[in-house]
Amino acid sequence: MARPRLLVIMGSGETAPTMIKPHRRIFDTVNGGDAVDAVMLDTPFGFQENHGELVEKTLQFFDQSIGRPMTAAGLRRADDGDTVAIEQALARIRNADLVFAGPGSPTYALRQWAMTPVPEVLRSRLRDGGAVVFSSAAALTLGRRTVPVYEIYKVGAEPVWLEGLGVLDEIGLPVSVIPHYDNNEGQTHDTRFCYVGETRLRRLEAELDDDEFILGVDEHTGVMFDLDAGTAEVFGKGGLTIRRRGVSTVVETGSTVSIDELRRGVAASADAAPVEATDTADVTAQPEVTPSAAASLPEAVAAAEARFRAALADRDATTAVAAVLEVEQAIVDWSADTNQSDDTDNARAALRAMIVQLGDAATSGLVDPRDTLGPVMTAMMNVRTVVRAEKRYDLSDVIRDELAAAEIEVRDTPDGPEWVLR
Repeated sequence: MARPRLLVIMGSGETAPTMIKPHRRIFDTVNGGDAVDAVMLDTPFGFQENHGELVEKTLQFFDQSIGRPMTAAGLRRADDGDTVAIEQALARIRNADLVFAGPGSPTYALRQWAMTPVPEVLRSRLRDGGAVVFSSAAALTLGRRTVPVYEIYKVGAEPVWLEGLGVLDEIGLPVSVIPHYDNNEGQTHDTRFCYVGETRLRRLEAELDDDEFILGVDEHTGVMFDLDAGTAEVFGKGGLTIRRRGVSTVVETGSTVSIDELRRGVAASADAAPVEATDTADVTAQPEVTPSAAASLPEAVAAAEARFRAALADRDATTAVAAVLEVEQAIVDWSADTNQSDDTDNARAALRAMIVQLGDAATSGLVDPRDTLGPVMTAMMNVRTVVRAEKRYDLSDVIRDELAAAEIEVRDTPDGPEWVLR
């Protein structure tokens, strides 16, 4: 039985909770639920000192969260002269039903893969059957051209196109893939389009050939190309953007479009809407995200913190504790995410702050003291009323003064005595 031909591009979040269901579906599609020989192409982050840790976290994610085992290709680099290790890694990739790659540096990966048959192996998967699942930095390499993201954003290099793998040319798409398309972590500066921003993307776009265009994939979003069915299905949190000369067509999540339409640089879908490219004015605008659908660990923590603050204001200890537990669970859920940032450290700091506030609340008490004192003060007010009726004003004053020393003020009003906490 021939294997289905699948190409899946994810904008980010490849090992985050948001992609658990899509990954499971991909595995089920590849081999109808049977065993899948899945291999992680670890080259993109092969230059990093924590290479081994990232490999372990990724394999653990697929084993525990997806319920499907995956092995590492072991192709950390191709220029170190270890011919046996390189050939063993290439054999694993050639024999795999599913090839997965994610974060790292697209330029490093391209430089290493150029010395190997990896590009042809990936293209053969699209011809002969199997799945190629690339996300984040790896996704940047799939198109005809790629952007040296780190060199531009971190080092200040001039915007320039580099030659990509051209894997998407195999299915007739003359595109450059831009993951992290809707990134807005810069807030006051434009980090959309994988940290390139509108100004630099316009300059790069002007250099494209007439038939070329940009395929943008939002964060925690993916598109599954079913090459046998001729369809492209968008899933996840955001959308797929087809951008040609500054004009974008956005295909929202849950929509399916024809690959033939994509080849023409358009998307004939009821859910697709042309959008003119904008400047940085709306960079910080974000859709509201419910806690259960948080697209990142910071979003999950922020939502829990808001509920925690509201609960303390309402003296609701149960909800406050639940919010603390939500942050702890969010840290666990996102622990397998290979996105390298300080999100986890910030989440732990938020958790510690919430625990300290709970401790303060335990010391001062969350229950309204008026509710606790109410029955006692009702009895005291009744005693004082009787004493005053017997004209024992000296004893009435003693009761009032003793209560005042306890920060409880007694007021005699035309409607009778009343008490308030100072």
